[in-house]
Amino acid sequence: MSRLPMLAAALLLLGSAAVSAQSQPAQSGPGNNAVNSANQNNSNAPVAGRNSFTEGQAKSKIEAAGYSNISELQKDKDGVWRGKADKAGTKANVSVDFQGNVNPAN
Repeated sequence: MSRLPMLAAALLLLGSAAVSAQSQPAQSGPGNNAVNSANQNNSNAPVAGRNSFTEGQAKSKIEAAGYSNISELQKDKDGVWRGKADKAGTKANVSVDFQGNVNPAN
């Protein structure tokens, strides 16, 4: 009979450890978005990668970033959409990468 109280105590200890492990707060993620919003770039230059945006979606991203009169939009060998657009009265080369980063082209 002396084994029964020891077994019960061991089970209680194991059960409380599992509950304690489950109550830990979740860690925050790495902070990089799969697709960025119009006002949020995670890179100041286009990032090469397989781009799934259509031409229309790329154009919409550029417009959402404050550009207008978008022309000559083509996807290059690195998967970056590149074209010309106006912003604040100035014509500029622009790009949209696979993450949705909209940047003036250098």
